[in-house]
Amino acid sequence: MKYIVVGLGNFGAYLAVRLTNLGHEVIGIDTKESKIDLLKDSITHVIMMDATDAQALKTLPYKDVDVVIIAIGEDFGASIMVTALFKQMKVKRLIGRSMNKVHETVISAIGVDEIIHPEEDSAERMAKKLQMKGVLDSLDVSDDYNIIEVTTPAKYVGLTIAETYIRQNYNINILTIIKMEEKTNIFGNKSKVKKVLGVLSGNTKIEEGDILLLFGHIKDLKTVLSMNQ
Repeated sequence: MKYIVVGLGNFGAYLAVRLTNLGHEVIGIDTKESKIDLLKDSITHVIMMDATDAQALKTLPYKDVDVVIIAIGEDFGASIMVTALFKQMKVKRLIGRSMNKVHETVISAIGVDEIIHPEEDSAERMAKKLQMKGVLDSLDVSDDYNIIEVTTPAKYVGLTIAETYIRQNYNINILTIIKMEEKTNIFGNKSKVKKVLGVLSGNTKIEEGDILLLFGHIKDLKTVLSMNQ
């Protein structure tokens, strides 16, 4: 896919680099030469541009881009102006970063397709992770349902997925299993990396040290997590 990321601060830069590393074509835009120089080898394309300049924006291949992300995090006025310009240009999908409630109201009125809250989402994810003891990571699906990574409860070690009866007993699905493998980098240093098994069958066996990716209602997930305490 093709993306335009406007604003290469901490969030915008990380997002643009990550999308590039995942194999997508990314155009990163910022007004500061220092940011362009820093990221020129990490993002597909970087352009120093004042994105509030309507004529400058029209030089971009915006008609071929799948998603435009306005990641500006400090300049309230610039964010609104750039959002409005891209909306007028009728890009396929427009995502805006919310700075505060007032800013969110304005960009909602402009008609962005999606609003993101990087700081709030990160804090919420951490809070959910901390409140459920034993959770290695979590992803909100809704207010009531989560996907979590958890070290395999001892009672499930050595069993197949079918033999756990976790769906029947707790209404929880095991989405996949993650194994931690040791790898050596070019400097000879060893580190643990995740290996995801992919789609499981009922005959997949759970081993000691496995990490389970679970989906279910928060209250049911807490019940399973209590097995590790």
